[in-house]
Amino acid sequence: MSNEYNLASSEYHSLIATSKKLFHSISKHLNVQTAYVTRRGDDAMTVLSSYNEKEEIIPEGYSVKYGDTYCRLIIMNENNEMHKLNLAEDAITKELEVTSQLGVKGFLGVTLRDLQGDVFGTLCVMDKEEKNFCQSDIEYLQSMADILSYIVDLDQTKFNMNYLSVPIIPITEGIACLSIQGVIDEIRAEKIINKVLEYGSSHDTVYFIIDFSGLLILDGVFPTVFINLVKSLKIMGIESILTGITPDLAIHEKESGQLSQLPIVKVRNLESALKYIGFHLTETPTQ
Repeated sequence: MSNEYNLASSEYHSLIATSKKLFHSISKHLNVQTAYVTRRGDDAMTVLSSYNEKEEIIPEGYSVKYGDTYCRLIIMNENNEMHKLNLAEDAITKELEVTSQLGVKGFLGVTLRDLQGDVFGTLCVMDKEEKNFCQSDIEYLQSMADILSYIVDLDQTKFNMNYLSVPIIPITEGIACLSIQGVIDEIRAEKIINKVLEYGSSHDTVYFIIDFSGLLILDGVFPTVFINLVKSLKIMGIESILTGITPDLAIHEKESGQLSQLPIVKVRNLESALKYIGFHLTETPTQ
């Protein structure tokens, strides 16, 4: 999955709700007992939602290491699907521990991608009895996965919706603060750098305080947009000051040293940044 998003499995509300509505139709159309959607994690596949017509075969939250799953075989297949008449008799799947655990035979699964084409997980069906799935069955399940791809994108968009703005806070003449919240993807990175440079030029900004306290770092990848932003501001004669360096960012910086290479002041919080600049609040005496 694209590293712009790091939603917890429970946060895919729309995907879970929609898949549950589709499962009954899928089960009836393909004549199977069980249907489910998985999400691929760093090293495991986890069932986000499932449908079991009779006995519970696949519970929600069920997680298996990636190398031991049918999902790996589906995703690795050039056709992005796998179908088996009997999992227990197939040369490859009979060796997997999950086959003996589940005790199922008929199986069909297809890759589930997001709208950027990145692998999200799988959409699968299975049954206690042998099932001979035909090409039209495969195409049908792939069409259901295509529908769910749009729902995955909807959940990801909703997750990032609150972070699409570029919150520039004017402090006083010549001083402004950029407060970073949430995930930074390529689209938002471009928007940030354009907005900040435009603001700095039009407002005769001398100092830009960049607050990282709300930044989410995904998969250990620090958004390089901030390195480019600091360098661009410097060219414009605007000094940057970093605040709100979180423990996660500090750990990342210890390993990468990206920010250490920049000639930039780093302070603990906004108050310290203003003190560095020489900005002081004065209390007006009451009459």
